[in-house]
Amino acid sequence: MIGRREFITLLGGAMAAWPPDARGQQATMPVVGFLDSRTQETTLDRLRAFHRGLKDSGFVESENTAIIYRWAEGENNRLPELAADLVRRQVVVIAATGGTPAALAAKAATTAIPIVFAVPEDPVRLGFVASLARPGSNMTGINFFNAEVAAKRLELLRALVPNAVRVAVLVNPTNTANTATNQRELQPAARAMGVQLQTVHASTSHEIDDVFSKFSIERPDALFVSGDSLFNSRRLQLALLAARHALPAAYPSRDYPVSGGLMSYGADVTGAFRQVGVYVGRILKGARPADLPVVQSAKFELVINHQAARVLGLTVPPTLLATADEVIE
Repeated sequence: MIGRREFITLLGGAMAAWPPDARGQQATMPVVGFLDSRTQETTLDRLRAFHRGLKDSGFVESENTAIIYRWAEGENNRLPELAADLVRRQVVVIAATGGTPAALAAKAATTAIPIVFAVPEDPVRLGFVASLARPGSNMTGINFFNAEVAAKRLELLRALVPNAVRVAVLVNPTNTANTATNQRELQPAARAMGVQLQTVHASTSHEIDDVFSKFSIERPDALFVSGDSLFNSRRLQLALLAARHALPAAYPSRDYPVSGGLMSYGADVTGAFRQVGVYVGRILKGARPADLPVVQSAKFELVINHQAARVLGLTVPPTLLATADEVIE
């Protein structure tokens, strides 16, 4: 058996035997930092979209670029240290794809390294960029509007569950910016529809279980799940609990009904990840984030899981079925 010292010696000898141009290629390969709030396992489709965007710009991982991945695994409080670690490793650009908390952590970690974000709310109001057309800083990216279309999602939930009067709104209190935006967007819409909103909090998987346990005592008519990376990573848990408690729920992206949830309305987030990859590639080619305009999502999807509706005893109105972008049978 080869000991550790012998292995290191052999490895060093092998590296010395590489042709000089191969060693130079390894040394000069640009390194991208990838920062996300979720786990890799729950982000595979979006990660593939990010790689497609990189490839569209001429970059392929392990061929002409390297990527260092940092996953917060649903714990937003880990993001600042993960972002600082990417800065210490001197990556040339950071893809902050974990929503507003990841973008905030990256912004706090560096004002020099370019950052490409994917956030569900206005990046100007958040202080990330000076304007959408000319960001003017080390940050640019994609705004996929999930927070701004919250009122429309509530309206669609009410159309599916017309007798819903008491609606619980699930938010992650550690995602303060998104929580504030949801409150601002939802309250006027709820008043206009005669709907009473009850805000409930969860920042861990265990707390999600606790929320649903309380629903057994104080049962709402429906559930509105706000956009959040923790909830996205726990979408199967949410779908199973909603089915177990016979609770109709509306979600912010198609990931949820694909996992068994009832319905979703929101931007094409997979497309947003591809655009992050495109922008990262353009920066690797020399573009300045200050000059790359923020891209705003133009495609919004209504997805209905018809099987989940039947399990809940709901009849989906023909108008909703006709306008849905996707119906999962």
